[in-house]
Amino acid sequence: MKNIAIFASGSGTNAENIIQYFHNHQDIKVRLVLSNNKDAYVLERAKNLNVETIVFDKDVFYNTNDIIEILQKEQIDYIVLAGFLWLIPEHFIKAFAYRIINIHPALLPKYGGKGMYGMNVHKAVINNKEKQSGISIHYVNENYDEGDIIFQASCPVSENDTPESLAQKIHELEYEHFPKIIEMWIQGGE
Repeated sequence: MKNIAIFASGSGTNAENIIQYFHNHQDIKVRLVLSNNKDAYVLERAKNLNVETIVFDKDVFYNTNDIIEILQKEQIDYIVLAGFLWLIPEHFIKAFAYRIINIHPALLPKYGGKGMYGMNVHKAVINNKEKQSGISIHYVNENYDEGDIIFQASCPVSENDTPESLAQKIHELEYEHFPKIIEMWIQGGE
């Protein structure tokens, strides 16, 4: 059995979708949901789906190995970032080399980097009159949104799209592809 820990900072719709996808999977299980935000709704979603949750602060995350030790104790094999907004520190990257992936709501390398998350991305895409946007699933390295890309899917951006309507299109791509790509990534890495 391969165990996943999901890191999330917000409402947790992607995390919930991933947990449900792997609920009865014979080889893969979501074991933990971790958040840097004690008020994040993702914690409630995880508890409702019987997944253990952990909340941590900046000092613990960046200046100790406490979270890594918890992940190792819980036999976590892979980390999935699903709306997690902090940069992953180098000691995490070393401990889980090529075993941390993220989803980004744009076609990287465009619209990535610090501050490029959620509606900020969709507003920038629309303001620049892009004809398409999409999702990028990529390995995590020491820089925001710069790890090697594993998978991308695109959708058209119409002249009538608003940041909210584009966000809905992107969410649909995330829900359709993210769990399947996680599954392929884990099973391909065995």
